[in-house]
Amino acid sequence: MRTTAILVIAAGLLGSAGVALAAAASHGGDPRLLASAAALSLAHAPALLGLAALSEKSRLFIPAGLLLALGTMLFAADLTLRATAGNALFPMSAPIGGFAMIAGWVVVVIAGLVMATRRG
Repeated sequence: MRTTAILVIAAGLLGSAGVALAAAASHGGDPRLLASAAALSLAHAPALLGLAALSEKSRLFIPAGLLLALGTMLFAADLTLRATAGNALFPMSAPIGGFAMIAGWVVVVIAGLVMATRRG
């Protein structure tokens, strides 16, 4: 499977999960945690689509997208489990996910800088 397809699939999963989590936030569990998981998912879903589209311009957008997808899924899953079951996904899953998201955005910056220097 092409890596860009993985980013598009992850975007669809995060987008649909974000909508479901937003609904869950208004119907039960800890609404703060669920709303945070929804917001992260809904913010990163379109970003992944953009990175998949930009991957033709720079291959650095692929690892950026993979880091964002994995990080968002870990972070949102941890918040969701804490809100609904009272347990973490696994120890340090939220910080690991958060670090992966930050790293993904840093790779986006690097990709942009590389593109800027190539164009003169």
